[in-house]
Amino acid sequence: LNVVMVVVQEARTETALAALRALATPQAQVWREGGKRRVPARELVVGDVIGLSEGERVPADALLIEASALYADEALLTGESVPVGKQAGGAPVLNAQPGGEDTPLIWAGSLITAGTGMAIVTATGPRTAIGRIGHALSTVAAAPPPLQRQMRRLVWLFAAAGIGTSVILTLAYGLLHGQWLQAILGGITLAMATLPEEFPLVLTIFLVLGAWRMARQHVLARRAAAIEALGTATLLCTDKTGTLTQNRMSVARLATGHEALDITPATTSLPEPFHELLEFAILASRPDPFDPMEQAFHDLGARGLANSEHLHPAWVMAHGYPLQPGLPAMSQAWAGDGVEGHVIAAKGAPEAIADLCHLDGAALAMARRGAADMAAAGLRVLAVAKGTHAQPGWPASQHEFDFTWLGLAGLADPLRPGVPEAVAACHGAGIDVAMITGDHPITAQTIARQAGIGAGPVLTGPEIAALDDMALRAALRGTRIFARVTPEQKLRLVRGFAANGEVVAMTGDGVNDAPSLKAAHIGVAMGGRGTDVAREAAALVLLDDDFTSLVAAIRLGRRIDANLRKAFSYILAVHVPIAGMSLLPVLLGGPLLLGPVHVVFLEMIIDPVSSIIFEAEPEAPTIMAHPPRRADAPLFSLGLLAGGLLQGATVLGAALLAFELGTHGLGQESTGRAMAFLTLVSGNLGLVISNKLLDGGALGAILRPNRALVMVGILASAALILIFWAPGLRHLFGFAALSAREAAMALAAGGASMAVNAAAIGLRPIWRRA
Repeated sequence: LNVVMVVVQEARTETALAALRALATPQAQVWREGGKRRVPARELVVGDVIGLSEGERVPADALLIEASALYADEALLTGESVPVGKQAGGAPVLNAQPGGEDTPLIWAGSLITAGTGMAIVTATGPRTAIGRIGHALSTVAAAPPPLQRQMRRLVWLFAAAGIGTSVILTLAYGLLHGQWLQAILGGITLAMATLPEEFPLVLTIFLVLGAWRMARQHVLARRAAAIEALGTATLLCTDKTGTLTQNRMSVARLATGHEALDITPATTSLPEPFHELLEFAILASRPDPFDPMEQAFHDLGARGLANSEHLHPAWVMAHGYPLQPGLPAMSQAWAGDGVEGHVIAAKGAPEAIADLCHLDGAALAMARRGAADMAAAGLRVLAVAKGTHAQPGWPASQHEFDFTWLGLAGLADPLRPGVPEAVAACHGAGIDVAMITGDHPITAQTIARQAGIGAGPVLTGPEIAALDDMALRAALRGTRIFARVTPEQKLRLVRGFAANGEVVAMTGDGVNDAPSLKAAHIGVAMGGRGTDVAREAAALVLLDDDFTSLVAAIRLGRRIDANLRKAFSYILAVHVPIAGMSLLPVLLGGPLLLGPVHVVFLEMIIDPVSSIIFEAEPEAPTIMAHPPRRADAPLFSLGLLAGGLLQGATVLGAALLAFELGTHGLGQESTGRAMAFLTLVSGNLGLVISNKLLDGGALGAILRPNRALVMVGILASAALILIFWAPGLRHLFGFAALSAREAAMALAAGGASMAVNAAAIGLRPIWRRA
């Protein structure tokens, strides 16, 4: 079952390109053979004329030949949270990139949020901007997990040592004693005692059960190997739009004259001076809008103007003036009960609305100061005005209305709840956070400051393009905010951080994030708002899109990492007395103490202990209070290796002492073997308890509840009682019946070894942190 789960998870990664193709092939409205038809986007060719309208996804890269108030949401490609205006006319620019206002280029995969247009197809399939991302994704290799590389080396080392010593033991015993059958049995016993079959088993079980535990924290582990990397993550690279923020606009500030009001999600009512400003902002928006800024005005109106005379659901829009080149403002005329003529509502860029209102010098200066203050706070600024029209017919231009300035509205893409706390938790755990976005530098700095990432320098896409790889690596050491970044540059940033020695976790939700998600050590996609491409390219998926779930996953990754080191230390320690009791009697010319049946019984304890007990071990309370383990640190440092060997040597000494007491002190070899075996089993369980101390905590660590340990202890005790009670099993194991005194002596020896090991670990913090 474990193998099937791993294979299925790895195979699903390859569906990322298929998901990209599905996203890139919507239906297209095309003019062919003198008529308008709808065809699959994959059938488009360069030169086709396509139609575009509100709510549709663009099927190919194209050049606009007609556009009427056309706006496109390019967040999938650029990370920009605000739609950008498009204008017809002009020629394609060589190596043009998505993004930018008033350009004639539209890009496959973007969404038309307002207006209509016609365009000539300039690129299809893999030659589009979204297709280039697909090519980058197909050429990116996922970073290999450090633990798997170390595990492979460790297993080969122990396998070579185990097989080599087994062959030597067989030859030595056969040549010295001439008993080749016993020699072969001894070699098999030593091989069973030393071959590291538990290492890959433990790693697999830890990662599979870790994936199950992460799913309970709303994190889907698509590749289990990434779980262990969470414990070593040093840098979290996060997108802004949809990851730190909610990917939806909201009104953050209103300003009328000398008064300003900050708006929060908890705002449910507005002071009277701001009612008219919001009323006309809503009237200047479509009744059922696609534009996220217009949606934000409607949302705030539903909260702040509920049950007031400022909402007009029964009014009818009589005429409209869309955004025009040279006049970034729009107006809408409304008719309704109690209205003489028509009410005109306008919104747009502050300078355009100021021009429509013919503001005097003082009023214009005040409007500019207010707009500058909002822009400095990273807000998208719109101005709102009102007017009336009582004449028949409609003027050709908005300039012919008599408008009155109402004020300014600042809009923002708000942070997700809990993001500042999650970023603070990462910093406390020694994990740095970097924000990579396609948005404006001022907006990026504002969001970074609000999220707690910091207020350091910003590195922009054009600046990144001007740096070679070495200069970029140097710049990355002091920069954590990146703006106006293209998808190709995101991939370059991830690789630069990795070259600087960082273990990189990259979050994202858009198509543009997919290559960097795959290249990072840990790619983390948003499950709710993320695209299929991002989810398929990532190793982890946040099912609830909650940034705090990622912190919980990192905590769990550290727990898995710490418990893996406990389990591996235990496995190393427990093989020492088994190997020693198989090898030393032969080297010293004595009888074989352990046969295959004894090792099989011990393996019945070792496997569940090393996998189930240590996997279920709760984390230390301080697990997020120290830096992550270095990714290049060996699985066993010299301190941890020496500690494991010394623990095992202590149990071996106690078992040999028990054998000596039973054989020479009490008279027979079978009694000594039974006492040594009882000491070995109790010392084995003592190794579990002493290795619980590896992450610190002394007595508190020993007393941390672990039901799996209790169950294994009960089963091992019951099996021992059965072996010593049933004559047939006693004979099979070569044991004599032990008296209460002999059993107590053996158990005391095992307990003493546990006490010595626990004291040694408590006095040597290097074992815990190594």
